[in-house]
Amino acid sequence: MNRLIGHSGALLLTQLIALAAAFDLSGLAGSIESETFNLTHDISQLVPSGEASVLYPPYNYVPSVDGKYLPSPHGSAFQTPWSFPPGFPFSLIPGGNLLPTLPGLFPANPSGFWYENIQHNGESPFIPDGSNWTVYRNVKDFGAQGDGQTDDTAAIISAINFQDRGPGGNGKGTTGAPAVIYFPTGSYLISNSLPMYVDTIFMGNPIDRPGIVAASNFTNTTMITGFDPAFDAPTNFYMSVKNLILDSTQFDGSTELLLLDWGVSQATQLTNVLFRMPQGSEHTGVSTVQGGSGTFMGNLEFNGGLVGINMNNQQYNVKDVKFVGCQTAILISHGFDLVFQGMNFESCQLGINATTGGMGNVGSVALIDSTATDVPTVLVTKSQVDPSTKTTTGDDSIVIDNLVVNNVDVTVMAGSDTILTGSVPNVWVYGNAYVANGPVGGQHDNGVTYVPNANPSLRPNGQYFTMAPPTYQEYALNQVINIKSVSGYPVYGDGQSDDTVNINAILKRNAGCAVTFFPAGTYIVTSTIHIPPGSRIVGEAWSAISAWGSFFNDETDPQPMVQVGEPGDVGVAQISEVLFTVADILPGCILLEVNMAGHQPGDVGTWNTHFRVGGAAGSIVETGCGNENAPCQAAFMLMHLRPTASIYIEDMWGWTADHDLDGTNNQVISTGRGALIESQNPTWLVGTAFEHNTLYQYNLVNAQNLYTGMQQCETPYWQGVGSPELAPAPWTPNATYNDPTFSVCGANDANCRMAWYQRVTGGSNINLYGSGFWTFFNHNGACQGIEGTCQDNAVEIIGSPQGLDWWNLNTRGVLNVVIDDGEVLATQNNNPGSWGAVVAAILTHATGLAARRRRRWVPPHGYRGRVNRARF
Repeated sequence: MNRLIGHSGALLLTQLIALAAAFDLSGLAGSIESETFNLTHDISQLVPSGEASVLYPPYNYVPSVDGKYLPSPHGSAFQTPWSFPPGFPFSLIPGGNLLPTLPGLFPANPSGFWYENIQHNGESPFIPDGSNWTVYRNVKDFGAQGDGQTDDTAAIISAINFQDRGPGGNGKGTTGAPAVIYFPTGSYLISNSLPMYVDTIFMGNPIDRPGIVAASNFTNTTMITGFDPAFDAPTNFYMSVKNLILDSTQFDGSTELLLLDWGVSQATQLTNVLFRMPQGSEHTGVSTVQGGSGTFMGNLEFNGGLVGINMNNQQYNVKDVKFVGCQTAILISHGFDLVFQGMNFESCQLGINATTGGMGNVGSVALIDSTATDVPTVLVTKSQVDPSTKTTTGDDSIVIDNLVVNNVDVTVMAGSDTILTGSVPNVWVYGNAYVANGPVGGQHDNGVTYVPNANPSLRPNGQYFTMAPPTYQEYALNQVINIKSVSGYPVYGDGQSDDTVNINAILKRNAGCAVTFFPAGTYIVTSTIHIPPGSRIVGEAWSAISAWGSFFNDETDPQPMVQVGEPGDVGVAQISEVLFTVADILPGCILLEVNMAGHQPGDVGTWNTHFRVGGAAGSIVETGCGNENAPCQAAFMLMHLRPTASIYIEDMWGWTADHDLDGTNNQVISTGRGALIESQNPTWLVGTAFEHNTLYQYNLVNAQNLYTGMQQCETPYWQGVGSPELAPAPWTPNATYNDPTFSVCGANDANCRMAWYQRVTGGSNINLYGSGFWTFFNHNGACQGIEGTCQDNAVEIIGSPQGLDWWNLNTRGVLNVVIDDGEVLATQNNNPGSWGAVVAAILTHATGLAARRRRRWVPPHGYRGRVNRARF
């Protein structure tokens, strides 16, 4: 869970550069420079906030760990905490007869969408009468006509609010009131805003997307309010909008209108939506109005309007988006770590505007595999360089990788100067860089081009592979099997019954023959669920697979809850809209293990699939892990990508809970490890976040052929000065899993003994874009480290990886940004910007750049900050 804390003179370091010159088109004819400068900074002044105080995240926003984050104003969802019912889990009932075989799975290209007609028997297991909860809500069943003439507003809102749903779950807890608001093909006229709450999905028929149309007499300023007012933006989780057309062309173009307010955070999905606006109008497609801590949106199209996307969020991966005829395609009002991948700008006046506000408003922007056609200017930003003193800041770092332009005047303008024209076939950097044989303290690149890793396995057809979330619309209803409706093989998903054996039997039978649909609910498993080659699994409102039992108890012999293939398996294994969790305190549970590779990229993948340990009803962890002096060992690891794996992961949140979504319980939880990545076959991580795990969030060990596009992390709030447990405690390092030992830290050095954000040990062809690593607390309180920092070290590189290209690394509250083979490489002091520090390029292990042993960090000439030595 992402929480924010303000700038202070003691915590964040000053940036010299004054507010950038206002955007001025008269500078289009300015000279184009490619220079580098040694990094020198004056840290004697406070960071100016510019306009940031009215945007998100405001610098004075301080996280709360004292119960402020109660899930709703209606109080706890339950009169008594959830606990195992007598006899839990109820005995499994193995199927008594052989399952009938199915024909092979081939596209049938039906006219109807299977989800609209399949049996809907999902439930909400942990609320009263949860077996009768209505998850699937077809708006036509509530009176909507979809004829483009009838006002359907009231009918749609009736579907949303049915069974007393409302903000914050309306007494049912954050996770207790899931609802899929389904729109069959049609045109749904609305005259007022449609509300969304946590655990709400707006979903249309992807075969023929329905439209939601603002009537000419529309009476609000926002068509869809994708923000639950019971929460602040960083706790608006579990929401989705997909397979729709949002149309404002009937509404007055001269009046401001927002089609989608998307003030959300992790475990949310915005995909396969067309935003249709009048040309030259004052309409905006998407705006993250209230802010948030986002992860992913993608496969979108914006036609017309004033602005396509107004980004006002902590971080985001935005993937595969087309902008046609927008005045400004992307307006960055605020953001620390933004990755734009696969943007297509056509006939827009401006591609990306990153000039809003003062210094500190924008940390870093990466633009990857994109095109611009008939666009006067692709990107405008603020200048990083003071022309008189040549001093620099890391703020507003820009990395452009593979941009093709046609009929474009200016590619990048900084302040009033044109600093780049034409296409970018390689990687162009504007920001601080560390290169092999470069200045020990780093350099500032004022527009420098680098040749990236050339291995084509990650970039078939010259671009990083991406894949839209599968809908399986190409399959007929009889090719999709509801796992709760298989005769003779009962599966309950009721949060009480042991579903292990029958889930495994059905998955084995369905492999290569059917898509397997898991209706909403919680599926208790007591041993490993095996996903064989040929599997396609789709959940509903984040169907949960939840581990329980002694099989997962031994931390010296951990076992996977869900295992995708055996080592060496090749085939298809796809998982969408599923949640992996634990029902008990299970120190030997690995929630997901992946061994399989595909014949083609995307054969093995997950979309909108997440992890949650604690923090919600349905798990003893929620009530059994509240002792601030003894973090409990709730799970061994969230995800393990083993050496034979090759996988495409899009939109994933690995959350060890820092607060209770469904009650008022303290959450002092220790999940040992986040994501261990040992995969050597091509692997793509697009919009991922791992938070609050004890030893590390990401651990890359001999990984090869890896791409990450925006990764976001936080350390556990209970770690640091004052904590009774110093890493690796409460865990014992396990060499089999390449655990860090923290043996280089002093025995009592609490801020050294905090979770690594990312470790990179050996490996090759590793390509990382946009990392946001945020530390907020020492033992749930104020930061006690040097110069007000919270943590000593963020990133560790060891074992001399070959071909490590790391672009746009952002940190907050961390003294040393990068430790490279035991020596400090980059510090917060020397790279002020973003939410604390930002480095545009770490290329000390890049292919083709001669490696050299790093020596102790020495301040460059004129440096007046404090020298940060590695605090191990």
